[in-house]
Amino acid sequence: MPQQSQPSRAPRPTRSACPLAALVLLLGTLCAGLVAVPVAPAQAASTYLCTGYQGCRDAGYSNSGYQAVSKQMFWRMYAGHNCTNYVAYRMVASGMSEERPWAGSGNAENWGRAMSSITDMTPMVGAVAWWKQNVGGAGSAGHVAYVEQVVSPTEILVSEDSWGGDFHWRRITKTGDSWPSGFIHFNDRVVVNDAPPAVVGTPVVGQPVSAEPGAWQPSATFSYQWLAAGQPVAGATAATFTPTPELKGQRLAVRVTAQRKGYAAASATSPVAPAVAPGVLERSGEPTISGTAEVDQALTVAKPTFTPAAEVLKVQWLADGQPITGATGWKLVLGQEQIGTVVSARVTARSAGYQKAVVEAAPTARVIAGTIEVTRAFAVRGVARVGRTLTAVTGDYTPADAEVTHTWLRDGTPVASGPSYALVPEDAGHRISLQVDLAAPHYRSASSTVRTEERVATTSSLAVRANGKEGRAVVLVDVSAPGVSAPSGPVKVKVGGRVVTATVADGHARVVVPRLKAGTHPVTVVYAGTDLVRSSRATTTVVVR
Repeated sequence: MPQQSQPSRAPRPTRSACPLAALVLLLGTLCAGLVAVPVAPAQAASTYLCTGYQGCRDAGYSNSGYQAVSKQMFWRMYAGHNCTNYVAYRMVASGMSEERPWAGSGNAENWGRAMSSITDMTPMVGAVAWWKQNVGGAGSAGHVAYVEQVVSPTEILVSEDSWGGDFHWRRITKTGDSWPSGFIHFNDRVVVNDAPPAVVGTPVVGQPVSAEPGAWQPSATFSYQWLAAGQPVAGATAATFTPTPELKGQRLAVRVTAQRKGYAAASATSPVAPAVAPGVLERSGEPTISGTAEVDQALTVAKPTFTPAAEVLKVQWLADGQPITGATGWKLVLGQEQIGTVVSARVTARSAGYQKAVVEAAPTARVIAGTIEVTRAFAVRGVARVGRTLTAVTGDYTPADAEVTHTWLRDGTPVASGPSYALVPEDAGHRISLQVDLAAPHYRSASSTVRTEERVATTSSLAVRANGKEGRAVVLVDVSAPGVSAPSGPVKVKVGGRVVTATVADGHARVVVPRLKAGTHPVTVVYAGTDLVRSSRATTTVVVR
Protein backbone atom coordinates (compact mmCIF):
# COMPACT_ATOMS: atom_id res chain seq x y z
CA MET A 1 0.00 0.00 0.00
CA PRO A 2 1.29 3.60 -0.64
CA GLN A 3 2.57 5.23 2.53
CA GLN A 4 0.23 7.92 3.84
CA SER A 5 1.87 9.15 7.05
CA GLN A 6 4.79 8.45 9.35
CA PRO A 7 4.11 5.53 11.65
CA SER A 8 4.01 6.14 15.33
CA ARG A 9 6.84 3.61 15.79
CA ALA A 10 9.49 2.93 13.21
CA PRO A 11 9.88 -0.73 12.21
CA ARG A 12 13.06 -2.35 13.53
CA PRO A 13 15.66 -4.06 11.31
CA THR A 14 15.43 -7.81 11.30
CA ARG A 15 18.40 -9.16 13.24
CA SER A 16 18.29 -12.53 11.54
CA ALA A 17 18.65 -10.99 8.12
CA CYS A 18 22.46 -10.83 8.34
CA PRO A 19 25.38 -11.80 10.59
CA LEU A 20 26.03 -9.53 13.56
CA ALA A 21 29.36 -8.34 12.12
CA ALA A 22 27.70 -7.30 8.91
CA LEU A 23 24.95 -5.60 10.87
CA VAL A 24 27.53 -3.58 12.81
CA LEU A 25 29.38 -2.76 9.59
CA LEU A 26 26.39 -1.67 7.55
CA LEU A 27 23.83 -0.45 10.08
CA GLY A 28 22.52 2.92 8.90
CA THR A 29 24.31 2.85 5.55
CA LEU A 30 21.83 1.28 3.13
CA CYS A 31 18.14 1.80 3.73
CA ALA A 32 14.88 0.45 2.43
CA GLY A 33 11.75 2.35 1.44
CA LEU A 34 10.11 1.14 4.63
CA VAL A 35 12.54 -1.17 6.48
CA ALA A 36 16.27 -1.51 5.98
CA VAL A 37 17.65 -4.99 6.23
CA PRO A 38 21.41 -4.50 5.90
CA VAL A 39 23.24 -7.21 4.00
CA ALA A 40 27.02 -7.28 3.67
CA PRO A 41 28.12 -7.31 0.01
CA ALA A 42 30.17 -10.23 -1.19
CA GLN A 43 32.94 -7.83 -2.28
CA ALA A 44 33.60 -4.33 -0.89
CA ALA A 45 32.93 -2.12 -3.94
CA SER A 46 31.88 1.09 -2.12
CA THR A 47 33.65 3.62 0.07
CA TYR A 48 32.03 6.08 2.48
CA LEU A 49 33.28 9.60 1.92
CA CYS A 50 31.49 11.08 4.96
CA THR A 51 28.84 10.30 7.59
CA GLY A 52 26.14 12.50 9.16
CA TYR A 53 24.88 15.95 8.21
CA GLN A 54 27.60 17.76 10.17
CA GLY A 55 30.38 15.34 9.29
CA CYS A 56 29.61 15.58 5.58
CA ARG A 57 29.35 19.34 5.78
CA ASP A 58 32.73 19.54 7.49
CA ALA A 59 34.18 17.33 4.75
CA GLY A 60 32.74 19.60 2.05
CA TYR A 61 29.76 17.43 1.08
CA SER A 62 26.27 19.01 1.09
CA ASN A 63 22.94 17.49 2.07
CA SER A 64 21.23 20.02 -0.29
CA GLY A 65 19.07 21.40 2.52
CA TYR A 66 17.50 18.09 3.52
CA GLN A 67 18.57 18.41 7.17
CA ALA A 68 16.29 21.46 7.59
CA VAL A 69 13.24 19.75 6.09
CA SER A 70 13.87 16.12 6.97
CA LYS A 71 10.86 16.03 9.30
CA GLN A 72 8.59 16.65 6.31
CA MET A 73 7.24 13.87 4.11
CA PHE A 74 7.95 14.01 0.37
CA TRP A 75 6.04 11.89 -2.13
CA ARG A 76 4.23 10.43 0.94
CA MET A 77 7.47 8.75 2.17
CA TYR A 78 8.30 8.42 5.88
CA ALA A 79 10.12 11.50 7.18
CA GLY A 80 13.54 11.58 8.86
CA HIS A 81 16.43 9.29 8.05
CA ASN A 82 14.96 7.40 5.13
CA CYS A 83 16.44 6.82 1.67
CA THR A 84 13.10 7.24 -0.14
CA ASN A 85 12.17 10.49 1.61
CA TYR A 86 15.63 11.97 0.96
CA VAL A 87 15.62 11.10 -2.76
CA ALA A 88 11.99 12.24 -3.12
CA TYR A 89 13.07 15.57 -1.58
CA ARG A 90 15.90 15.89 -4.13
CA MET A 91 13.50 15.21 -7.00
CA VAL A 92 10.98 17.82 -5.77
CA ALA A 93 13.82 20.30 -5.18
CA SER A 94 14.94 19.77 -8.79
CA GLY A 95 11.57 20.91 -10.09
CA MET A 96 9.38 17.80 -10.08
CA SER A 97 5.82 17.77 -8.76
CA GLU A 98 5.23 17.20 -5.07
CA GLU A 99 2.89 14.35 -6.04
CA ARG A 100 4.52 10.92 -6.38
CA PRO A 101 4.71 10.11 -10.12
CA TRP A 102 3.38 6.58 -9.78
CA ALA A 103 0.69 4.70 -7.90
CA GLY A 104 1.34 1.80 -5.62
CA SER A 105 4.06 0.98 -3.10
CA GLY A 106 6.61 3.63 -2.15
CA ASN A 107 9.19 1.06 -1.01
CA ALA A 108 12.58 1.60 -2.63
CA GLU A 109 12.56 -1.79 -4.33
CA ASN A 110 9.40 -0.74 -6.22
CA TRP A 111 10.80 2.53 -7.62
CA GLY A 112 12.60 1.04 -10.60
CA ARG A 113 9.75 -1.35 -11.35
CA ALA A 114 7.09 1.38 -11.21
CA MET A 115 9.21 3.69 -13.38
CA SER A 116 10.62 1.02 -15.68
CA SER A 117 10.02 3.18 -18.77
CA ILE A 118 12.72 5.64 -17.63
CA THR A 119 15.03 3.17 -15.89
CA ASP A 120 18.18 1.82 -17.52
CA MET A 121 21.79 0.95 -16.63
CA THR A 122 23.33 4.32 -17.60
CA PRO A 123 24.49 6.46 -14.66
CA MET A 124 23.94 10.22 -15.02
CA VAL A 125 24.22 13.16 -12.64
CA GLY A 126 20.82 13.79 -11.06
CA ALA A 127 19.58 10.25 -11.72
CA VAL A 128 18.29 8.01 -8.94
CA ALA A 129 20.49 5.00 -8.21
CA TRP A 130 18.18 2.09 -7.44
CA TRP A 131 18.79 -1.29 -5.78
CA LYS A 132 16.32 -4.14 -5.80
CA GLN A 133 15.56 -5.90 -2.55
CA ASN A 134 18.49 -7.80 -1.08
CA VAL A 135 20.80 -6.70 -3.91
CA GLY A 136 24.11 -4.86 -3.45
CA GLY A 137 23.70 -4.61 0.30
CA ALA A 138 20.13 -3.33 0.16
CA GLY A 139 17.57 -4.69 2.57
CA SER A 140 14.33 -6.47 1.89
CA ALA A 141 12.67 -3.25 0.72
CA GLY A 142 15.53 -2.13 -1.55
CA HIS A 143 17.43 1.16 -1.57
CA VAL A 144 17.66 4.44 -3.55
CA ALA A 145 20.32 7.17 -3.64
CA TYR A 146 21.00 10.39 -5.57
CA VAL A 147 23.78 10.35 -8.18
CA GLU A 148 26.01 13.35 -7.45
CA GLN A 149 28.86 12.63 -9.87
CA VAL A 150 29.64 10.20 -12.67
CA VAL A 151 33.42 9.62 -12.59
CA SER A 152 33.23 7.01 -15.34
CA PRO A 153 30.72 4.47 -16.64
CA THR A 154 31.95 2.19 -13.82
CA GLU A 155 32.38 4.68 -10.96
CA ILE A 156 29.86 7.02 -9.36
CA LEU A 157 29.43 9.20 -6.28
CA VAL A 158 26.05 9.19 -4.52
CA SER A 159 24.45 10.91 -1.55
CA GLU A 160 21.97 8.89 0.48
CA ASP A 161 20.12 8.56 3.75
CA SER A 162 19.09 5.32 5.48
CA TRP A 163 16.19 4.10 7.58
CA GLY A 164 17.43 3.81 11.14
CA GLY A 165 20.89 4.99 9.97
CA ASP A 166 22.47 8.28 8.92
CA PHE A 167 23.27 10.50 5.97
CA HIS A 168 26.29 9.60 3.75
CA TRP A 169 28.19 10.34 0.61
CA ARG A 170 29.54 7.17 -0.97
CA ARG A 171 31.82 6.16 -3.85
CA ILE A 172 30.63 3.03 -5.71
CA THR A 173 32.51 1.07 -8.35
CA LYS A 174 31.30 -1.65 -10.64
CA THR A 175 34.02 -4.12 -9.55
CA GLY A 176 31.86 -5.71 -6.88
CA ASP A 177 28.21 -6.44 -6.27
CA SER A 178 27.34 -2.98 -4.83
CA TRP A 179 26.56 -1.52 -8.26
CA PRO A 180 22.90 -0.34 -8.52
CA SER A 181 20.25 -2.46 -10.15
CA GLY A 182 19.48 0.48 -12.40
CA PHE A 183 19.26 4.26 -12.77
CA ILE A 184 15.92 6.09 -12.84
CA HIS A 185 16.07 9.15 -15.06
CA PHE A 186 13.34 11.43 -13.74
CA ASN A 187 14.86 14.73 -14.90
CA ASP A 188 18.58 14.32 -15.28
CA ARG A 189 19.07 13.85 -19.00
CA VAL A 190 20.29 16.48 -21.44
CA VAL A 191 17.60 17.96 -23.66
CA VAL A 192 18.13 16.49 -27.14
CA ASN A 193 16.90 17.80 -30.48
CA ASP A 194 15.41 14.99 -32.57
CA ALA A 195 14.03 17.15 -35.40
CA PRO A 196 15.22 20.67 -36.29
CA PRO A 197 13.12 23.80 -35.84
CA ALA A 198 11.37 25.32 -38.84
CA VAL A 199 10.07 28.67 -40.04
CA VAL A 200 6.32 28.28 -40.62
CA GLY A 201 4.79 30.55 -43.23
CA THR A 202 6.09 32.52 -46.19
CA PRO A 203 8.32 35.43 -45.15
CA VAL A 204 6.65 38.63 -46.36
CA VAL A 205 7.24 42.19 -45.16
CA GLY A 206 4.56 43.07 -42.63
CA GLN A 207 3.21 39.51 -42.35
CA PRO A 208 4.01 37.35 -39.29
CA VAL A 209 5.75 34.01 -39.54
CA SER A 210 6.03 31.59 -36.65
CA ALA A 211 8.63 29.22 -35.30
CA GLU A 212 8.03 25.49 -35.09
CA PRO A 213 10.40 24.45 -32.25
CA GLY A 214 11.03 20.98 -33.64
CA ALA A 215 11.09 17.73 -31.69
CA TRP A 216 12.95 17.51 -28.39
CA GLN A 217 13.49 14.80 -25.81
CA PRO A 218 12.23 15.23 -23.17
CA SER A 219 9.62 17.97 -23.46
CA ALA A 220 10.94 21.43 -22.61
CA THR A 221 10.22 25.14 -22.67
CA PHE A 222 11.62 27.17 -25.54
CA SER A 223 13.15 30.56 -26.19
CA TYR A 224 13.67 32.00 -29.65
CA GLN A 225 16.07 34.23 -31.58
CA TRP A 226 15.28 35.18 -35.16
CA LEU A 227 18.12 35.53 -37.65
CA ALA A 228 18.32 37.52 -40.91
CA ALA A 229 21.18 36.70 -43.26
CA GLY A 230 22.64 34.68 -40.38
CA GLN A 231 22.69 37.61 -37.93
CA PRO A 232 20.42 38.02 -34.87
CA VAL A 233 17.59 40.51 -35.34
CA ALA A 234 17.49 42.84 -32.33
CA GLY A 235 14.47 42.25 -30.11
CA ALA A 236 13.14 39.38 -32.24
CA THR A 237 12.84 36.81 -29.44
CA ALA A 238 9.19 35.71 -29.63
CA ALA A 239 7.72 32.61 -31.25
CA THR A 240 6.35 34.82 -34.02
CA PHE A 241 8.16 37.46 -36.04
CA THR A 242 7.01 40.09 -38.52
CA PRO A 243 9.68 41.05 -41.10
CA THR A 244 10.18 44.80 -41.48
CA PRO A 245 10.71 46.59 -44.83
CA GLU A 246 14.51 46.74 -44.39
CA LEU A 247 14.61 42.92 -44.31
CA LYS A 248 13.09 42.59 -47.79
CA GLY A 249 15.19 40.16 -49.85
CA GLN A 250 16.99 38.65 -46.84
CA ARG A 251 16.61 35.04 -45.75
CA LEU A 252 15.29 34.23 -42.30
CA ALA A 253 16.01 31.44 -39.82
CA VAL A 254 15.17 30.88 -36.17
CA ARG A 255 17.38 29.58 -33.38
CA VAL A 256 15.49 27.65 -30.68
CA THR A 257 16.90 27.04 -27.22
CA ALA A 258 15.24 24.24 -25.23
CA GLN A 259 15.34 24.36 -21.43
CA ARG A 260 14.04 22.12 -18.70
CA LYS A 261 14.79 22.34 -15.01
CA GLY A 262 17.40 19.76 -14.09
CA TYR A 263 18.52 19.39 -17.74
CA ALA A 264 21.30 20.97 -19.73
CA ALA A 265 19.90 23.48 -22.24
CA ALA A 266 20.43 22.90 -25.97
CA SER A 267 20.00 25.02 -29.10
CA ALA A 268 19.20 24.23 -32.72
CA THR A 269 18.75 26.46 -35.76
CA SER A 270 16.17 25.98 -38.51
CA PRO A 271 17.00 25.77 -42.19
CA VAL A 272 16.87 29.19 -43.86
CA ALA A 273 13.52 30.23 -45.31
CA PRO A 274 12.98 31.83 -48.74
CA ALA A 275 13.95 35.49 -49.13
CA VAL A 276 11.54 37.98 -47.55
CA ALA A 277 9.06 39.08 -50.22
CA PRO A 278 7.58 42.59 -50.61
CA GLY A 279 4.82 43.29 -48.15
CA VAL A 280 1.10 43.49 -48.75
CA LEU A 281 -0.79 46.60 -47.69
CA GLU A 282 -3.61 45.38 -45.48
CA ARG A 283 -6.89 47.24 -45.97
CA SER A 284 -8.90 47.91 -42.83
CA GLY A 285 -11.62 50.07 -44.40
CA GLU A 286 -13.66 49.94 -47.62
CA PRO A 287 -13.77 52.78 -50.19
CA THR A 288 -17.55 53.10 -49.91
CA ILE A 289 -19.53 55.52 -52.10
CA SER A 290 -22.18 57.74 -50.57
CA GLY A 291 -24.71 60.03 -52.27
CA THR A 292 -27.64 59.72 -54.69
CA ALA A 293 -27.06 58.19 -58.12
CA GLU A 294 -29.03 60.88 -59.94
CA VAL A 295 -28.10 63.52 -62.46
CA ASP A 296 -26.72 66.74 -60.87
CA GLN A 297 -26.25 64.96 -57.54
CA ALA A 298 -22.77 64.50 -55.98
CA LEU A 299 -21.17 61.19 -55.08
CA THR A 300 -18.38 60.95 -52.50
CA VAL A 301 -16.02 58.03 -51.91
CA ALA A 302 -14.65 57.40 -48.41
CA LYS A 303 -10.90 56.88 -48.30
CA PRO A 304 -9.95 53.34 -47.26
CA THR A 305 -7.27 52.87 -44.60
CA PHE A 306 -4.22 50.66 -44.98
CA THR A 307 -1.72 49.09 -42.58
CA PRO A 308 0.90 50.42 -42.70
CA ALA A 309 -0.43 53.80 -43.82
CA ALA A 310 -0.16 54.29 -47.57
CA GLU A 311 2.32 56.91 -48.66
CA VAL A 312 0.38 57.60 -51.89
CA LEU A 313 -3.41 57.29 -52.26
CA LYS A 314 -5.20 58.03 -55.58
CA VAL A 315 -8.76 57.61 -56.91
CA GLN A 316 -10.26 57.19 -60.38
CA TRP A 317 -14.06 57.27 -60.99
CA LEU A 318 -15.52 54.73 -63.44
CA ALA A 319 -18.79 54.51 -65.37
CA ASP A 320 -19.69 50.96 -66.39
CA GLY A 321 -16.07 50.03 -65.59
CA GLN A 322 -14.51 52.69 -67.85
CA PRO A 323 -12.55 55.67 -66.47
CA ILE A 324 -14.40 59.01 -66.48
CA THR A 325 -12.05 61.56 -67.96
CA GLY A 326 -10.69 63.95 -65.36
CA ALA A 327 -12.65 62.33 -62.50
CA THR A 328 -9.76 61.88 -60.05
CA GLY A 329 -11.09 63.73 -57.01
CA TRP A 330 -12.80 62.24 -53.98
CA LYS A 331 -16.12 63.83 -55.06
CA LEU A 332 -17.96 63.45 -58.41
CA VAL A 333 -20.98 65.44 -59.68
CA LEU A 334 -23.04 63.23 -62.02
CA GLY A 335 -23.83 64.52 -65.51
CA GLN A 336 -26.14 63.56 -68.37
CA GLU A 337 -23.48 61.23 -69.82
CA GLN A 338 -23.73 59.02 -66.73
CA ILE A 339 -27.49 58.35 -67.07
CA GLY A 340 -28.11 54.59 -67.15
CA THR A 341 -24.58 53.66 -66.07
CA VAL A 342 -23.31 52.24 -62.80
CA VAL A 343 -20.60 54.33 -61.17
CA SER A 344 -17.71 53.04 -59.07
CA ALA A 345 -14.36 54.32 -57.83
CA ARG A 346 -10.94 52.64 -58.05
CA VAL A 347 -8.47 53.49 -55.28
CA THR A 348 -4.72 52.84 -55.64
CA ALA A 349 -2.34 52.79 -52.65
CA ARG A 350 1.47 52.72 -52.71
CA SER A 351 4.12 52.49 -49.99
CA ALA A 352 7.86 51.82 -50.12
CA GLY A 353 8.70 48.14 -49.61
CA TYR A 354 5.12 47.00 -50.30
CA GLN A 355 3.21 45.82 -53.33
CA LYS A 356 0.81 48.28 -54.94
CA ALA A 357 -2.73 47.81 -53.62
CA VAL A 358 -5.75 48.43 -55.84
CA VAL A 359 -9.31 48.23 -54.53
CA GLU A 360 -12.59 49.18 -56.19
CA ALA A 361 -15.65 50.47 -54.39
CA ALA A 362 -18.94 48.67 -54.84
CA PRO A 363 -20.83 50.29 -57.76
CA THR A 364 -23.90 52.44 -57.34
CA ALA A 365 -27.31 51.67 -58.75
CA ARG A 366 -27.77 52.90 -62.32
CA VAL A 367 -27.79 56.66 -62.53
CA ILE A 368 -31.34 57.96 -62.97
CA ALA A 369 -32.74 61.09 -64.57
CA GLY A 370 -35.40 61.75 -61.90
CA THR A 371 -38.30 60.40 -59.84
CA ILE A 372 -41.62 59.04 -61.11
CA GLU A 373 -44.34 61.55 -60.23
CA VAL A 374 -47.95 60.53 -59.42
CA THR A 375 -50.35 63.37 -60.38
CA ARG A 376 -53.61 61.60 -59.50
CA ALA A 377 -53.73 59.02 -56.73
CA PHE A 378 -54.70 55.40 -57.24
CA ALA A 379 -57.90 54.13 -55.56
CA VAL A 380 -59.84 50.93 -54.75
CA ARG A 381 -63.41 50.23 -55.90
CA GLY A 382 -65.72 47.56 -54.44
CA VAL A 383 -67.46 46.36 -51.27
CA ALA A 384 -65.24 44.93 -48.52
CA ARG A 385 -67.23 41.74 -48.00
CA VAL A 386 -66.30 38.09 -48.36
CA GLY A 387 -67.25 36.89 -51.84
CA ARG A 388 -67.03 40.37 -53.40
CA THR A 389 -64.19 41.66 -55.60
CA LEU A 390 -62.04 44.74 -55.04
CA THR A 391 -60.64 46.48 -58.13
CA ALA A 392 -57.72 48.92 -58.45
CA VAL A 393 -58.57 52.31 -59.97
CA THR A 394 -55.56 53.55 -61.93
CA GLY A 395 -54.21 57.05 -61.24
CA ASP A 396 -52.12 59.37 -63.41
CA TYR A 397 -48.29 59.38 -63.39
CA THR A 398 -45.22 60.57 -65.27
CA PRO A 399 -43.61 59.06 -67.28
CA ALA A 400 -46.75 57.52 -68.71
CA ASP A 401 -44.95 54.33 -69.80
CA ALA A 402 -43.95 53.41 -66.25
CA GLU A 403 -44.69 49.81 -65.30
CA VAL A 404 -47.37 49.38 -62.64
CA THR A 405 -47.40 46.49 -60.16
CA HIS A 406 -50.40 45.84 -57.87
CA THR A 407 -49.96 43.97 -54.58
CA TRP A 408 -52.93 43.29 -52.27
CA LEU A 409 -52.17 43.29 -48.56
CA ARG A 410 -54.05 41.79 -45.62
CA ASP A 411 -53.16 43.78 -42.51
CA GLY A 412 -49.93 44.78 -44.27
CA THR A 413 -48.97 41.25 -45.42
CA PRO A 414 -49.03 40.49 -49.19
CA VAL A 415 -51.72 37.96 -50.18
CA ALA A 416 -52.20 38.46 -53.93
CA SER A 417 -51.13 40.49 -56.93
CA GLY A 418 -52.96 41.89 -59.97
CA PRO A 419 -55.44 44.72 -60.63
CA SER A 420 -58.31 42.98 -58.77
CA TYR A 421 -58.77 40.77 -55.73
CA ALA A 422 -61.66 38.45 -54.78
CA LEU A 423 -62.19 38.51 -51.04
CA VAL A 424 -61.98 35.10 -49.34
CA PRO A 425 -63.20 33.93 -45.92
CA GLU A 426 -59.68 34.38 -44.49
CA ASP A 427 -60.07 38.13 -45.08
CA ALA A 428 -63.05 38.45 -42.72
CA GLY A 429 -62.28 40.88 -39.90
CA HIS A 430 -59.07 42.15 -41.55
CA ARG A 431 -58.22 45.31 -43.47
CA ILE A 432 -57.33 44.93 -47.12
CA SER A 433 -55.10 47.53 -48.78
CA LEU A 434 -53.49 47.95 -52.20
CA GLN A 435 -49.79 48.66 -52.74
CA VAL A 436 -48.97 50.23 -56.09
CA ASP A 437 -45.35 50.20 -57.32
CA LEU A 438 -44.20 52.21 -60.34
CA ALA A 439 -40.95 51.55 -62.20
CA ALA A 440 -39.36 53.04 -65.33
CA PRO A 441 -35.86 52.89 -66.82
CA HIS A 442 -33.58 55.66 -65.48
CA TYR A 443 -36.19 56.76 -62.92
CA ARG A 444 -36.38 56.19 -59.24
CA SER A 445 -39.25 53.84 -58.47
CA ALA A 446 -42.34 55.13 -56.67
CA SER A 447 -44.65 53.30 -54.31
CA SER A 448 -47.94 54.18 -52.64
CA THR A 449 -50.52 52.34 -50.57
CA VAL A 450 -54.33 52.68 -50.84
CA ARG A 451 -56.09 51.70 -47.62
CA THR A 452 -59.76 50.69 -47.36
CA GLU A 453 -61.92 52.35 -44.71
CA GLU A 454 -63.50 49.26 -43.15
CA ARG A 455 -62.56 45.78 -42.18
CA VAL A 456 -63.82 43.01 -44.46
CA ALA A 457 -67.32 41.83 -43.49
CA THR A 458 -68.99 38.49 -44.20
CA THR A 459 -72.57 37.28 -44.93
CA SER A 460 -74.42 35.05 -42.52
CA SER A 461 -76.84 32.18 -43.25
CA LEU A 462 -79.38 30.51 -40.95
CA ALA A 463 -80.43 26.91 -40.42
CA VAL A 464 -83.75 26.74 -38.47
CA ARG A 465 -85.53 23.75 -36.93
CA ALA A 466 -88.85 24.13 -35.07
CA ASN A 467 -90.30 21.44 -32.79
CA GLY A 468 -93.94 21.70 -31.68
CA LYS A 469 -94.85 20.87 -28.09
CA GLU A 470 -98.08 21.19 -26.13
CA GLY A 471 -98.83 24.92 -26.10
CA ARG A 472 -95.31 25.95 -27.14
CA ALA A 473 -92.62 25.69 -29.79
CA VAL A 474 -88.86 25.09 -29.45
CA VAL A 475 -86.85 26.75 -32.24
CA LEU A 476 -83.21 25.75 -32.82
CA VAL A 477 -81.12 28.34 -34.75
CA ASP A 478 -77.66 27.68 -36.29
CA VAL A 479 -75.76 30.69 -37.65
CA SER A 480 -72.80 30.33 -40.01
CA ALA A 481 -70.63 32.91 -41.76
CA PRO A 482 -67.58 32.40 -44.02
CA GLY A 483 -64.42 33.35 -42.16
CA VAL A 484 -66.05 33.43 -38.71
CA SER A 485 -65.94 30.18 -36.76
CA ALA A 486 -68.54 30.99 -34.08
CA PRO A 487 -70.84 33.92 -34.89
CA SER A 488 -72.71 35.62 -32.06
CA GLY A 489 -75.28 38.37 -31.69
CA PRO A 490 -79.03 38.89 -31.12
CA VAL A 491 -81.73 36.83 -32.85
CA LYS A 492 -85.52 37.39 -32.95
CA VAL A 493 -87.97 34.48 -33.30
CA LYS A 494 -91.64 35.03 -34.23
CA VAL A 495 -94.20 32.17 -33.98
CA GLY A 496 -97.95 32.66 -34.39
CA GLY A 497 -97.81 36.34 -33.49
CA ARG A 498 -95.60 35.84 -30.47
CA VAL A 499 -92.02 37.21 -30.55
CA VAL A 500 -89.10 36.05 -28.40
CA THR A 501 -85.60 37.64 -28.50
CA ALA A 502 -82.52 35.58 -27.71
CA THR A 503 -78.70 35.66 -28.13
CA VAL A 504 -76.65 33.49 -30.44
CA ALA A 505 -73.56 32.06 -28.70
CA ASP A 506 -70.89 30.04 -30.54
CA GLY A 507 -73.18 30.03 -33.58
CA HIS A 508 -76.20 28.45 -31.87
CA ALA A 509 -79.38 29.54 -30.11
CA ARG A 510 -82.32 27.61 -28.57
CA VAL A 511 -85.50 29.68 -28.32
CA VAL A 512 -88.74 28.59 -26.56
CA VAL A 513 -91.94 30.41 -27.65
CA PRO A 514 -94.73 29.77 -25.02
CA ARG A 515 -98.53 30.12 -24.90
CA LEU A 516 -99.31 29.03 -28.43
CA LYS A 517 -102.62 27.68 -29.65
CA ALA A 518 -102.79 24.26 -31.17
CA GLY A 519 -102.33 24.18 -34.90
CA THR A 520 -99.82 25.02 -37.60
CA HIS A 521 -97.95 28.34 -37.22
CA PRO A 522 -95.42 30.18 -39.43
CA VAL A 523 -91.96 30.66 -37.89
CA THR A 524 -89.77 33.66 -38.80
CA VAL A 525 -86.17 34.00 -37.52
CA VAL A 526 -84.17 37.22 -37.96
CA TYR A 527 -80.45 37.30 -37.04
CA ALA A 528 -79.35 40.90 -36.43
CA GLY A 529 -75.69 40.32 -37.20
CA THR A 530 -72.59 42.23 -35.90
CA ASP A 531 -70.14 44.78 -37.24
CA LEU A 532 -68.42 42.06 -39.27
CA VAL A 533 -71.26 39.55 -39.87
CA ARG A 534 -74.21 40.77 -41.94
CA SER A 535 -77.81 39.98 -40.87
CA SER A 536 -79.90 37.19 -42.34
CA ARG A 537 -83.50 35.83 -42.22
CA ALA A 538 -85.11 32.40 -42.44
CA THR A 539 -88.67 30.95 -42.22
CA THR A 540 -90.32 27.62 -41.50
CA THR A 541 -93.52 26.23 -39.86
CA VAL A 542 -94.32 24.40 -36.67
CA VAL A 543 -97.26 22.24 -35.51
CA VAL A 544 -98.28 22.91 -31.90
CA ARG A 545 -100.25 20.15 -30.10
